[in-house]
Amino acid sequence: MIAAIIFAFTYVAFSVGRVPGLRSDRVAASIIGAVLLVAFRVLSVSEAQASVDGATLGLLFGMMVLSAALEVSGAFSMIGFWVTRRARNPLALLIAVSVSSALLSAFLINDVVCIAFTPLVLQIADALERDPRPYLLALATSSNIGSVATITGNPQNILIGSLSQISYGRFAFFLAPVAVLALIVNGVIIWLLYRRELGGAFTARSATNKPHVYRRWIRKSSIVTAGVLLAFVLGIPPAVVALLGASAMLLTRAVNPKRLYVRIDWTLLALFTGLFVVVAGVEKAGLAERLLDALQPLHPQSVWGLTLISAILSNVVSNVPAVMVLKSLVPHLPNAESAWLTLAMASTLAGNLTLPGSLATIIVVERAKNRADISFLDFLKVGIPSGVASLLIGAAWLAWHA
Repeated sequence: MIAAIIFAFTYVAFSVGRVPGLRSDRVAASIIGAVLLVAFRVLSVSEAQASVDGATLGLLFGMMVLSAALEVSGAFSMIGFWVTRRARNPLALLIAVSVSSALLSAFLINDVVCIAFTPLVLQIADALERDPRPYLLALATSSNIGSVATITGNPQNILIGSLSQISYGRFAFFLAPVAVLALIVNGVIIWLLYRRELGGAFTARSATNKPHVYRRWIRKSSIVTAGVLLAFVLGIPPAVVALLGASAMLLTRAVNPKRLYVRIDWTLLALFTGLFVVVAGVEKAGLAERLLDALQPLHPQSVWGLTLISAILSNVVSNVPAVMVLKSLVPHLPNAESAWLTLAMASTLAGNLTLPGSLATIIVVERAKNRADISFLDFLKVGIPSGVASLLIGAAWLAWHA
């Protein structure tokens, strides 16, 4: 009973974004929930410690450091500048933003890509005297879509990769085609909705100055990142490889490591830690089995049923907590590998359905709010058709291939 109350407290906070009546946010709720489970002896201290998956946290931290190194070096700004400067008309610029953000998000955490690209997109749209909204929407939705392709694309995929033990190459083999098809559909939807704004040619070229970069740091961070990704493909344990790559970047004379520390999302690491403990308490109390029984009418054993469950839950409590809850369900399903891939696909692509559905989307909207207003309705007009179409593509693909 106590575990159920603590679980309800935690996930209500996740649903509304904070503890009702208080200013405590999702991170605080996960920490409070974890502490209460130990305090009320639902879990012992040793059980709580054992529930925290160090491999997931290590992989997440390592990729954050590598992404931060690339951002500090100016690599993201240089890539964005180079790609967008070669666009000759608004539609070409939309395609450039979509493809570059999706491609980078496939290998690096999509949140970081959105942080780096949003100011650049605003700057270019302003210089070209164009409405920035279609390009910002393309950045937000495409980064989510691109991140579905690999284990290192977003935090929930990192978690699934650690739990499922699916290799980096096999994960990409099944989900990279989904990302490509969904990206094409997403681009068409944005073009149809904003075809007036995307018509014609540019009357003037961008006066945007070439971004300042640290060339030696770009070379080092690019080589280390490429080596880490190659090691992933070769099947070396991802957490070990990512931490080795992070260590290589922190061993430096060129850049003060504090510039990397401030770009690491420590609150996300705390959120993961708290949720690991909360979910362990839920499992020990037998609530996971009850959840499985309650979800049986939706047929979670099928790709289509699990896609629906994942999409709904991801938009209720956000995708990372949704994966945390459903990770107890997946091992009991007939085809666990297919279920893990479905969960990764649906929890990620469902983030495009609504504005609060993905942290990457929130980052774009918040960083752009002083220069471009993207309302909940603006996003919904793109997100609903794109999200639904992407989920249908992903479910159909995995039902056929996985």
